[in-house]
Amino acid sequence: MPDMMRELVIKIREELAELYKRIASFNSRIRVLFRTNEACQRIGRIEGIGPITATALVAAAGNQSCFRSGREFAAWLGLVHRQRSSGGKARLLGISTYGDGYLRTLMIHGACAVLGKAHGKTDARSLWIGRLRERWHPNIVAAALANKNARIIWSGLARNE
Repeated sequence: MPDMMRELVIKIREELAELYKRIASFNSRIRVLFRTNEACQRIGRIEGIGPITATALVAAAGNQSCFRSGREFAAWLGLVHRQRSSGGKARLLGISTYGDGYLRTLMIHGACAVLGKAHGKTDARSLWIGRLRERWHPNIVAAALANKNARIIWSGLARNE
């Protein structure tokens, strides 16, 4: 390998090592914030919500008084169906993508993790997931679970439950 190439590879390796250190530092800061914040602790008890998702949600939407309901909060995240309703006939379309893409991604990934572990459990939530899985594609079930989690989060933050 030429000396110039070897030098370049060593420099890139050093940069990667520095990035890994910075990521580890930020992860530890997020864990400390998660442990010390009561709202993060409260919503962190929900299956599929970890320290990163909890701190991101509290940072972005910590004041729940601006949302009148859990559906409004879920719509803000982009986890509800778009509506085209008129004349008393409700038409639900696909999931909107109006909300914060990062938060929506965290919610969906958390829901997918829950789906992977729900098989064989007998609690009410896992049974609900099982019934949905029988009828729908796993991605749709993940979106439904993320929507349900968003509404539970709103309830937990708005009512301190």
